[in-house]
Order: sequence, then structure tokens, then C-alpha cells
Amino acid sequence: MTNPAERLVDLLDLEQIEVNIFRGRSPQESLQRVFGGQVAGQALVAAGRTTDGDRPVHSLHAYFLRPGRPGVPIVYQVERIRDGRSFTTRRVTAVQQGRTIFNLTASFHKPEEGPFEHQLPPARKVPDPEALPTVAEEIRKHLGALPDQLERMARRQPFDIRYVDRLRWNAEDVDGAEPRSAVWMRAVGPLGDDPLVHTCALTYASDMTLLDAVRLPVEPLWGARNFDMASLDHAMWFHRPFRADEWFLYDQESPIATGGRGLARGRIYDLEGRLLVSVVQEGLFRTL
Repeated sequence: MTNPAERLVDLLDLEQIEVNIFRGRSPQESLQRVFGGQVAGQALVAAGRTTDGDRPVHSLHAYFLRPGRPGVPIVYQVERIRDGRSFTTRRVTAVQQGRTIFNLTASFHKPEEGPFEHQLPPARKVPDPEALPTVAEEIRKHLGALPDQLERMARRQPFDIRYVDRLRWNAEDVDGAEPRSAVWMRAVGPLGDDPLVHTCALTYASDMTLLDAVRLPVEPLWGARNFDMASLDHAMWFHRPFRADEWFLYDQESPIATGGRGLARGRIYDLEGRLLVSVVQEGLFRTL
């Protein structure tokens, strides 16, 4: 299986080992900790597998408690909190080697027609995704070629990411930068037609670039790193149906960073400018 999108779908296909217990793979990567979006996506799959499947996810709230170890399976234990007429609630605990590393609460809502509808327009107009270079193309243009490690990462990357603003490589590029970032994203291949897979895939992607907005005023996103960062908690609200293998705009900003923590919030739009998902995350930042 060589397509990164297929590998993502496979990663989200958990093994059921009991009625409310699932096991997920954790690939052996060069990272020092398991990617948070992977854990959140797998936990949401576990929650969704215990529902009837007729209620889409409308929100999730999660805490990253300990770093997960790459290469070690993660067990997801689901607690069935509520099965109401309109809403279903599940709580998921992720355990690795006997230690809880992650908690998630997810709420599912039976589709219904509301008495009214409104939406603020996107904050700014941005170029179409097809008019922007891929991250790999920008790096090759700057460095002449992709370093071996980045080349391997690019081949495994399940999402095509295109930054709306140019990549910043040095302190001069960062000078005066606002804590804002925007990217177009989509899965690099088809993800099938299961709405839960698309929701969990976008949950995976939502953790990839959100904390960029916190770092932008103090260091380049590419090149030498001065700070280590880790996700602390993550919340998402899903407003409309979507496909994660179609282009979506992830508009991100950081209203505050203080006390070693930075808050970031994101809004995810489709090509027509319809708001699909709202995201808020706090991250921990420490000097390397």
C-alpha cells in the first residue's frame, strides 16, 4: 500500500477487541512522540464505531495528557455516556503501555432543520489552491533540493498542504509577522465514502498546522527551531458535511501567547467559502 491517503484510511481502521474497546496502530516514525492528530482521529473512530452511524459528529473536546510512543499500539476504551433522541455522547480514553495518554469526549447529533441560518464571511480573500505551490515545491525552490529526511516525509504525507503566504526561512522574514497563517489542504487521494472517515481524517489534519500561528511572530516555520511545542487540548465543532479529499481552507490565528502556552483558533472553509469546521487548540512552548 503506497498511497499515503490509503495508509491514512488504514491507520484509522481500528481493530475491535471487545464491545467498547479498540486497538489502533502507531507507526514507527522518526518523531519523538506520536502525532496528536493521529490519536485524536483514532479516538473519534472508536467513538463513532459505538453509535448507530446515523448521527454525524458535531463536536469533540480532547486533552493530550502524555506523549505517546511511536511503534507501540494504542488501546481506546469507549464509555457510552448518553444515547438520547437527538444527541449521542461518548467518552474515549486512550491507553498505551498501561498509561492514559489522551481523553476525548465526542457528541453526535441527529441531522435536523434549524429555524434560521447565518455565517460570517471569511476574513480575507486568498488565492485558489491550484495557483499555489506545494510545500515540497517551495522547499526545493529555496534549498535547490529536498533533504533526504524531508523527501521521505513528503512521500508519506497524507495531505497536500499549500501555504497561502510564502514560507518564512529566517529572522528577517519573521520580523513584523502577525500571528496568522492560512493553508489549503486536501487528502492526496480518495478516502472512500464513509462520512466518519472524512471527519476523522480532517481531525487528523486539524492538528498539523494550527500552532503555526503561535510561532509565526517569533521564529520561522521552516529552518532552525528554537522552541519545542506540544498540543495540550483540542476542540472542534463540525457545522456542515464535507469531504477531506476535496480542497478546504484552514484559516488560523493566535489571539494570545503567554506563560509558556499559546492559544490558536482555526476556521475551515470549502472552496465556496462556506464554514465547515471551527477549531480551538492550546499548545505548550518551551525553549530548546
